Amino acid sequence: MKDKPAKGTPTLPATRMNVQNAILGLRGRDLLSTLRNVSRHGLRHPLHTAHHLLALGGQLGRVLLGDTPHQPNPRDPRFNDPTWSQNPFYRRGLQAYLAWQKQTRLWIEESHLDDDDRARAHFLFNLINDALAPSNSLLTHWRSRSCSTPAGRACCAVWLTCSTTCPHDGLPRQVDERAFEVGGMAATPGAVVFRNELLELIQYKPMSEKQHARPLLVVPPQINKFYIFDLSPTNSFVQYMLKSGLQVFMISWRNPDPRHREWGLSSYVQALEEALNACRSISGNRDPNLMGACAGGLTMAALQGHLQARQQLPRVRSATYLVSLLDSKFESPASLFADEQTIEAAKRRSYQRGVLDGAEVARIFAWMRPNDLIWKYGSTTICR
Repeated sequence: MKDKPAKGTPTLPATRMNVQNAILGLRGRDLLSTLRNVSRHGLRHPLHTAHHLLALGGQLGRVLLGDTPHQPNPRDPRFNDPTWSQNPFYRRGLQAYLAWQKQTRLWIEESHLDDDDRARAHFLFNLINDALAPSNSLLTHWRSRSCSTPAGRACCAVWLTCSTTCPHDGLPRQVDERAFEVGGMAATPGAVVFRNELLELIQYKPMSEKQHARPLLVVPPQINKFYIFDLSPTNSFVQYMLKSGLQVFMISWRNPDPRHREWGLSSYVQALEEALNACRSISGNRDPNLMGACAGGLTMAALQGHLQARQQLPRVRSATYLVSLLDSKFESPASLFADEQTIEAAKRRSYQRGVLDGAEVARIFAWMRPNDLIWKYGSTTICR
Protein backbone atom coordinates (compact mmCIF):
# COMPACT_ATOMS: atom_id res chain seq x y z
CA MET A 1 0.00 0.00 0.00
CA LYS A 2 1.35 3.41 -0.93
CA ASP A 3 1.26 5.79 2.00
CA LYS A 4 -0.08 9.26 1.38
CA PRO A 5 1.74 12.11 3.13
CA ALA A 6 -0.28 14.18 5.54
CA LYS A 7 -1.46 17.56 4.35
CA GLY A 8 1.28 20.14 4.64
CA THR A 9 4.00 17.52 5.13
CA PRO A 10 7.34 18.64 3.59
CA THR A 11 8.46 16.43 0.71
CA LEU A 12 11.60 14.30 0.81
CA PRO A 13 13.06 15.53 4.10
CA ALA A 14 15.05 12.37 4.72
CA THR A 15 17.23 12.96 1.65
CA ARG A 16 18.43 16.19 3.23
CA MET A 17 18.82 15.29 6.89
CA ASN A 18 21.73 13.06 7.84
CA VAL A 19 24.76 13.20 10.06
CA GLN A 20 27.09 13.59 7.06
CA ASN A 21 25.71 17.09 6.57
CA ALA A 22 26.37 17.97 10.21
CA ILE A 23 29.96 16.71 10.12
CA LEU A 24 31.00 18.24 6.79
CA GLY A 25 28.92 21.37 7.11
CA LEU A 26 28.33 24.01 4.44
CA ARG A 27 31.30 26.26 3.84
CA GLY A 28 30.74 29.72 2.44
CA ARG A 29 33.78 29.44 0.19
CA ASP A 30 32.29 26.35 -1.47
CA LEU A 31 29.10 28.25 -2.27
CA LEU A 32 31.10 31.24 -3.54
CA SER A 33 33.22 28.94 -5.69
CA THR A 34 30.05 27.50 -7.23
CA LEU A 35 28.72 31.00 -7.88
CA ARG A 36 31.98 31.99 -9.61
CA ASN A 37 31.87 28.83 -11.70
CA VAL A 38 28.30 29.57 -12.80
CA SER A 39 29.21 33.18 -13.61
CA ARG A 40 32.20 32.12 -15.73
CA HIS A 41 30.02 29.64 -17.58
CA GLY A 42 27.49 32.37 -18.32
CA LEU A 43 30.21 34.62 -19.75
CA ARG A 44 31.69 31.82 -21.85
CA HIS A 45 28.29 30.89 -23.33
CA PRO A 46 26.57 34.24 -23.95
CA LEU A 47 24.07 32.81 -26.44
CA HIS A 48 22.83 30.30 -23.89
CA THR A 49 22.42 33.06 -21.31
CA ALA A 50 20.78 35.43 -23.80
CA HIS A 51 18.27 32.75 -24.79
CA HIS A 52 17.05 32.37 -21.22
CA LEU A 53 17.10 36.11 -20.55
CA LEU A 54 14.86 36.65 -23.58
CA ALA A 55 12.56 33.88 -22.39
CA LEU A 56 12.43 35.45 -18.93
CA GLY A 57 11.71 38.88 -20.43
CA GLY A 58 8.84 37.46 -22.48
CA GLN A 59 7.32 35.78 -19.45
CA LEU A 60 7.65 38.94 -17.35
CA GLY A 61 5.88 40.87 -20.11
CA ARG A 62 2.96 38.45 -19.95
CA VAL A 63 2.92 38.79 -16.16
CA LEU A 64 2.73 42.60 -16.37
CA LEU A 65 -0.24 42.28 -18.74
CA GLY A 66 -2.05 40.22 -16.11
CA ASP A 67 -1.40 36.74 -17.46
CA THR A 68 -0.66 33.89 -15.04
CA PRO A 69 1.57 31.48 -16.97
CA HIS A 70 2.89 29.72 -13.85
CA GLN A 71 1.10 27.84 -11.11
CA PRO A 72 2.76 27.38 -7.71
CA ASN A 73 3.09 23.90 -6.32
CA PRO A 74 -0.26 23.16 -4.62
CA ARG A 75 1.67 21.54 -1.76
CA ASP A 76 3.73 24.68 -1.16
CA PRO A 77 2.18 26.28 1.95
CA ARG A 78 3.87 29.63 1.27
CA PHE A 79 1.43 30.56 -1.49
CA ASN A 80 -1.80 28.75 -0.65
CA ASP A 81 -3.58 31.90 0.57
CA PRO A 82 -6.11 33.20 -2.02
CA THR A 83 -4.53 36.67 -1.86
CA TRP A 84 -1.60 35.45 -3.93
CA SER A 85 -3.95 34.68 -6.82
CA GLN A 86 -6.70 37.29 -6.35
CA ASN A 87 -4.82 40.50 -5.58
CA PRO A 88 -3.32 41.97 -8.81
CA PHE A 89 -0.16 43.29 -7.15
CA TYR A 90 0.71 40.17 -5.17
CA ARG A 91 -0.30 37.90 -8.04
CA ARG A 92 2.15 39.67 -10.35
CA GLY A 93 4.88 39.51 -7.73
CA LEU A 94 4.39 35.78 -7.32
CA GLN A 95 4.27 35.19 -11.08
CA ALA A 96 7.48 37.15 -11.61
CA TYR A 97 9.17 35.09 -8.92
CA LEU A 98 7.98 31.80 -10.45
CA ALA A 99 9.17 32.93 -13.90
CA TRP A 100 12.63 33.73 -12.54
CA GLN A 101 12.71 30.43 -10.67
CA LYS A 102 11.80 28.47 -13.79
CA GLN A 103 14.37 30.14 -16.02
CA THR A 104 17.23 29.76 -13.56
CA ARG A 105 16.39 26.07 -13.30
CA LEU A 106 16.26 25.67 -17.09
CA TRP A 107 19.48 27.68 -17.52
CA ILE A 108 21.28 25.22 -15.24
CA GLU A 109 19.69 22.10 -16.72
CA GLU A 110 20.51 23.13 -20.31
CA SER A 111 24.00 24.41 -19.52
CA HIS A 112 27.29 22.75 -20.46
CA LEU A 113 28.24 22.24 -16.82
CA ASP A 114 29.22 18.71 -15.86
CA ASP A 115 26.90 16.69 -13.67
CA ASP A 116 28.61 17.57 -10.38
CA ASP A 117 28.79 21.30 -11.15
CA ARG A 118 25.17 21.24 -12.30
CA ALA A 119 24.08 19.62 -9.02
CA ARG A 120 26.03 22.24 -7.04
CA ALA A 121 24.48 25.04 -9.08
CA HIS A 122 20.98 23.68 -8.49
CA PHE A 123 21.62 23.53 -4.74
CA LEU A 124 23.03 27.06 -4.62
CA PHE A 125 20.23 28.62 -6.66
CA ASN A 126 17.61 26.74 -4.68
CA LEU A 127 18.98 28.51 -1.60
CA ILE A 128 19.00 31.86 -3.41
CA ASN A 129 15.52 31.43 -4.86
CA ASP A 130 14.09 30.33 -1.53
CA ALA A 131 15.52 33.45 0.07
CA LEU A 132 14.11 35.69 -2.69
CA ALA A 133 10.57 34.32 -2.38
CA PRO A 134 7.99 37.13 -2.03
CA SER A 135 6.64 35.41 1.08
CA ASN A 136 9.87 36.36 2.88
CA SER A 137 9.78 40.11 2.26
CA LEU A 138 7.93 42.76 4.22
CA LEU A 139 7.44 44.69 0.95
CA THR A 140 5.97 41.84 -1.08
CA HIS A 141 4.14 39.74 1.52
CA TRP A 142 0.39 40.33 1.38
CA ARG A 143 0.09 40.42 5.18
CA SER A 144 2.26 43.53 5.29
CA ARG A 145 -0.74 45.55 4.00
CA SER A 146 -1.88 45.79 7.61
CA CYS A 147 1.14 48.00 8.32
CA SER A 148 -0.99 50.92 7.10
CA THR A 149 -2.95 50.75 10.37
CA PRO A 150 -1.57 51.68 13.82
CA ALA A 151 -1.93 48.13 15.10
CA GLY A 152 -0.39 46.80 11.91
CA ARG A 153 2.58 49.14 12.19
CA ALA A 154 3.25 47.89 15.70
CA CYS A 155 3.00 44.31 14.48
CA CYS A 156 5.36 44.92 11.57
CA ALA A 157 7.81 46.59 13.91
CA VAL A 158 7.87 43.37 15.91
CA TRP A 159 8.55 41.44 12.69
CA LEU A 160 11.45 43.73 11.80
CA THR A 161 12.93 43.22 15.26
CA CYS A 162 12.60 39.44 15.00
CA SER A 163 14.08 39.44 11.51
CA THR A 164 17.13 41.53 12.36
CA THR A 165 18.12 40.34 15.83
CA CYS A 166 18.19 36.58 15.09
CA PRO A 167 18.63 35.53 18.74
CA HIS A 168 19.17 31.84 18.01
CA ASP A 169 22.58 31.73 16.32
CA GLY A 170 21.25 33.33 13.16
CA LEU A 171 18.05 31.27 13.06
CA PRO A 172 14.51 32.52 13.66
CA ARG A 173 12.63 31.44 16.76
CA GLN A 174 10.60 28.32 15.92
CA VAL A 175 8.62 27.87 19.14
CA ASP A 176 7.20 30.00 21.91
CA GLU A 177 9.56 29.21 24.77
CA ARG A 178 7.06 30.63 27.25
CA ALA A 179 4.92 27.55 26.67
CA PHE A 180 7.44 25.33 28.46
CA GLU A 181 8.20 25.01 32.16
CA VAL A 182 10.65 22.80 34.02
CA GLY A 183 8.85 19.58 34.92
CA GLY A 184 6.22 19.91 32.20
CA MET A 185 8.10 17.68 29.76
CA ALA A 186 9.04 14.01 30.23
CA ALA A 187 6.81 13.86 33.32
CA THR A 188 5.60 10.26 33.02
CA PRO A 189 6.40 8.48 36.34
CA GLY A 190 9.45 6.25 36.20
CA ALA A 191 12.86 5.63 37.70
CA VAL A 192 16.45 5.18 36.58
CA VAL A 193 17.21 1.49 37.11
CA PHE A 194 20.62 1.27 35.44
CA ARG A 195 23.43 3.65 34.58
CA ASN A 196 26.78 3.48 32.81
CA GLU A 197 29.14 6.11 31.42
CA LEU A 198 27.10 6.76 28.27
CA LEU A 199 23.46 6.32 29.29
CA GLU A 200 20.78 5.85 31.89
CA LEU A 201 18.03 3.26 31.63
CA ILE A 202 14.56 4.42 32.68
CA GLN A 203 11.79 2.01 33.66
CA TYR A 204 8.30 3.54 33.63
CA LYS A 205 5.55 2.71 36.09
CA PRO A 206 2.65 0.66 34.67
CA MET A 207 -0.54 2.43 33.61
CA SER A 208 -2.69 -0.66 33.04
CA GLU A 209 -3.97 -3.48 35.22
CA LYS A 210 -2.00 -6.10 33.30
CA GLN A 211 1.27 -5.85 31.41
CA HIS A 212 2.79 -8.00 28.72
CA ALA A 213 5.62 -10.14 30.01
CA ARG A 214 7.94 -9.10 27.20
CA PRO A 215 9.19 -5.50 27.65
CA LEU A 216 9.90 -2.87 25.04
CA LEU A 217 13.29 -1.15 25.10
CA VAL A 218 13.19 2.20 23.28
CA VAL A 219 16.44 3.59 21.85
CA PRO A 220 15.99 7.30 21.04
CA PRO A 221 18.39 9.34 18.91
CA GLN A 222 21.49 10.71 20.57
CA ILE A 223 20.59 14.26 19.51
CA ASN A 224 16.86 14.68 20.20
CA LYS A 225 16.92 12.70 23.45
CA PHE A 226 14.32 10.44 25.01
CA TYR A 227 11.74 13.12 25.76
CA ILE A 228 10.61 13.28 22.13
CA PHE A 229 8.54 10.23 23.09
CA ASP A 230 7.16 11.89 26.25
CA LEU A 231 6.51 15.55 25.47
CA SER A 232 3.42 16.05 27.63
CA PRO A 233 0.60 14.01 29.20
CA THR A 234 -1.54 14.70 26.13
CA ASN A 235 1.29 14.10 23.64
CA SER A 236 3.20 11.11 24.96
CA PHE A 237 4.00 7.93 23.06
CA VAL A 238 5.36 6.51 26.32
CA GLN A 239 1.99 6.86 28.03
CA TYR A 240 0.25 5.39 25.00
CA MET A 241 2.44 2.29 25.22
CA LEU A 242 2.00 2.02 28.99
CA LYS A 243 -1.78 2.29 28.74
CA SER A 244 -1.66 -0.41 26.05
CA GLY A 245 -0.18 -2.82 28.57
CA LEU A 246 3.49 -2.68 27.60
CA GLN A 247 6.43 -2.66 29.98
CA VAL A 248 8.51 0.28 28.76
CA PHE A 249 12.22 0.84 29.25
CA MET A 250 13.83 3.94 27.76
CA ILE A 251 17.44 4.89 27.04
CA SER A 252 18.52 8.39 28.08
CA TRP A 253 21.82 9.23 26.39
CA ARG A 254 24.39 11.30 28.21
CA ASN A 255 25.33 14.70 26.79
CA PRO A 256 28.99 14.28 25.78
CA ASP A 257 31.58 17.01 26.15
CA PRO A 258 35.13 17.38 24.74
CA ARG A 259 36.43 14.90 27.33
CA HIS A 260 34.50 12.17 25.51
CA ARG A 261 35.94 12.77 22.03
CA GLU A 262 37.13 9.15 21.87
CA TRP A 263 33.59 7.78 22.07
CA GLY A 264 32.69 6.07 18.83
CA LEU A 265 29.96 3.82 17.52
CA SER A 266 31.49 0.84 19.30
CA SER A 267 31.25 2.73 22.61
CA TYR A 268 27.54 3.36 22.10
CA VAL A 269 26.91 -0.23 21.00
CA GLN A 270 28.65 -1.59 24.10
CA ALA A 271 26.67 0.75 26.37
CA LEU A 272 23.42 -0.25 24.66
CA GLU A 273 24.23 -3.94 25.09
CA GLU A 274 24.70 -3.36 28.82
CA ALA A 275 21.31 -1.63 28.96
CA LEU A 276 19.73 -4.53 27.06
CA ASN A 277 21.15 -6.99 29.59
CA ALA A 278 19.83 -4.85 32.45
CA CYS A 279 16.38 -4.76 30.82
CA ARG A 280 16.41 -8.57 30.49
CA SER A 281 17.49 -9.02 34.10
CA ILE A 282 14.98 -6.59 35.61
CA SER A 283 12.01 -7.79 33.56
CA GLY A 284 12.88 -11.46 33.81
CA ASN A 285 12.36 -11.80 30.07
CA ARG A 286 15.06 -13.30 27.86
CA ASP A 287 14.25 -11.52 24.60
CA PRO A 288 12.82 -7.97 24.80
CA ASN A 289 11.46 -6.07 21.83
CA LEU A 290 13.54 -3.11 20.62
CA MET A 291 12.48 0.13 18.98
CA GLY A 292 14.99 2.68 17.71
CA ALA A 293 14.60 6.10 16.15
CA CYS A 294 16.98 7.91 13.79
CA ALA A 295 20.58 7.54 15.04
CA GLY A 296 19.26 5.40 17.88
CA GLY A 297 18.06 2.94 15.28
CA LEU A 298 21.47 2.98 13.62
CA THR A 299 23.07 2.13 16.97
CA MET A 300 20.50 -0.59 17.50
CA ALA A 301 21.22 -2.10 14.08
CA ALA A 302 24.94 -2.17 14.88
CA LEU A 303 24.15 -3.95 18.14
CA GLN A 304 22.08 -6.55 16.31
CA GLY A 305 24.94 -7.15 13.90
CA HIS A 306 27.30 -7.53 16.85
CA LEU A 307 24.96 -10.02 18.52
CA GLN A 308 24.53 -11.97 15.28
CA ALA A 309 28.30 -12.33 14.93
CA ARG A 310 28.35 -13.92 18.40
CA GLN A 311 25.27 -16.12 17.72
CA GLN A 312 23.38 -14.14 20.37
CA LEU A 313 20.75 -12.44 18.21
CA PRO A 314 17.90 -14.46 19.87
CA ARG A 315 18.36 -12.10 22.84
CA VAL A 316 16.27 -9.67 20.77
CA ARG A 317 12.71 -10.74 19.94
CA SER A 318 11.98 -8.02 17.38
CA ALA A 319 13.34 -4.67 16.24
CA THR A 320 11.36 -1.70 14.97
CA TYR A 321 13.09 1.18 13.18
CA LEU A 322 11.78 4.73 12.92
CA VAL A 323 13.37 6.99 10.25
CA SER A 324 16.72 5.26 10.67
CA LEU A 325 19.18 5.76 7.80
CA LEU A 326 20.89 2.39 7.47
CA ASP A 327 22.09 3.01 3.90
CA SER A 328 22.93 6.61 2.99
CA LYS A 329 24.48 6.08 -0.43
CA PHE A 330 22.20 8.74 -1.88
CA GLU A 331 23.74 12.12 -2.57
CA SER A 332 23.19 14.79 0.03
CA PRO A 333 23.96 18.52 -0.21
CA ALA A 334 27.10 18.00 1.86
CA SER A 335 28.40 15.34 -0.51
CA LEU A 336 28.16 17.77 -3.43
CA PHE A 337 31.02 19.79 -1.98
CA ALA A 338 32.93 16.95 -0.34
CA ASP A 339 36.46 16.07 -1.42
CA GLU A 340 39.39 14.52 0.40
CA GLN A 341 40.54 17.88 1.77
CA THR A 342 37.04 18.74 3.01
CA ILE A 343 36.63 15.38 4.73
CA GLU A 344 40.05 15.53 6.37
CA ALA A 345 39.40 19.09 7.55
CA ALA A 346 36.04 17.98 8.99
CA LYS A 347 37.73 15.12 10.86
CA ARG A 348 40.34 17.44 12.35
CA ARG A 349 37.73 20.01 13.32
CA SER A 350 35.52 17.36 14.92
CA TYR A 351 38.39 15.90 16.93
CA GLN A 352 39.65 19.30 18.08
CA ARG A 353 36.22 20.31 19.32
CA GLY A 354 35.48 16.90 20.73
CA VAL A 355 31.75 17.14 20.03
CA LEU A 356 29.40 18.56 17.41
CA ASP A 357 27.93 21.73 18.86
CA GLY A 358 24.13 21.52 19.04
CA ALA A 359 23.62 25.05 17.71
CA GLU A 360 25.87 24.32 14.74
CA VAL A 361 24.05 21.07 13.96
CA ALA A 362 20.70 22.89 14.10
CA ARG A 363 21.98 25.63 11.80
CA ILE A 364 23.34 23.18 9.21
CA PHE A 365 20.17 21.08 9.22
CA ALA A 366 18.07 24.24 8.90
CA TRP A 367 19.94 25.29 5.76
CA MET A 368 19.31 21.85 4.27
CA ARG A 369 15.58 22.71 4.33
CA PRO A 370 15.40 26.52 4.58
CA ASN A 371 11.76 26.80 3.51
CA ASP A 372 10.64 24.54 6.34
CA LEU A 373 13.10 25.53 9.06
CA ILE A 374 14.09 29.16 8.37
CA TRP A 375 11.90 31.19 6.02
CA LYS A 376 8.69 29.59 7.27
CA TYR A 377 9.25 31.00 10.74
CA GLY A 378 10.49 34.35 9.48
CA SER A 379 7.47 34.94 7.26
CA THR A 380 4.85 33.68 9.70
CA THR A 381 5.87 36.37 12.16
CA ILE A 382 4.60 39.00 9.72
CA CYS A 383 1.57 40.50 11.40
CA ARG A 384 0.23 37.17 12.53
